[in-house]
Amino acid sequence: MSEKSIEGNGKAFLVILLPLSFLIIFLVATWRILLAAIVLVIGFKLWQEYQWQQWTRRVNPLFHQLVRENQGKLTPMDLAIRGNFPGTTAKRYLDSKAQEFGASIVNSEDESQHYYFITGSILGNILDSSEPVKQLPAQAVTKTARSSQTLAQPLLLAPPPPTPQEEELETESLPQPAHNEVTRTLEKQLVFGSLIQSELAKRLNVYSSTVYKRRNDPEFPEWSRSRDPDGIAWSYSEKTKEFFPLDE
Repeated sequence: MSEKSIEGNGKAFLVILLPLSFLIIFLVATWRILLAAIVLVIGFKLWQEYQWQQWTRRVNPLFHQLVRENQGKLTPMDLAIRGNFPGTTAKRYLDSKAQEFGASIVNSEDESQHYYFITGSILGNILDSSEPVKQLPAQAVTKTARSSQTLAQPLLLAPPPPTPQEEELETESLPQPAHNEVTRTLEKQLVFGSLIQSELAKRLNVYSSTVYKRRNDPEFPEWSRSRDPDGIAWSYSEKTKEFFPLDE
């Protein structure tokens, strides 16, 4: 090996050795400071995570209430307005809940995000509008003042949901039966002590979807009383998915 080759290899080794030596010296001199900085950063991250978990536990009841009120559909703005905290915090919270419960995230045309959380009760309410009609024995109607002929009236299935325009004109479009032309007495209707949604809708002379939308309204008993031919107030049972007359 020539002298020039040895000299060139020595210079190349020094180029690598010198920076490495300075780095080792720096680490030896400052390792305590670096270790303290790393511990502080990790501790700060853990503290932030602890604070977030504590805050999440306080917000969970509000989140569950909004899911029930909005039938599972939420936006970051809904949560931010109700909880009075920043929208970025609300979005981070909903993102974590969407990942936890497998919720669907839909982007609307205005670039806002909608989160859909489907619970068992919400799914039951969605499917309730298509519930099967209870099998009742055929009942003859009472005689009207105009005719003594007895008519047999079969049970009707729930009609399809109306459009918003049809629902607004529902009161005008549906004929209002006279009190003495009620098709069946209350005793004959309440064969099982209750009515299902389609039966009550027929009795109140409204669409089945209208009863579905109003059934959880606190004013539902008074509203049903105002439309019932016998002036009876009705209440809805979430457990049995049926409607019961309220005792006076």
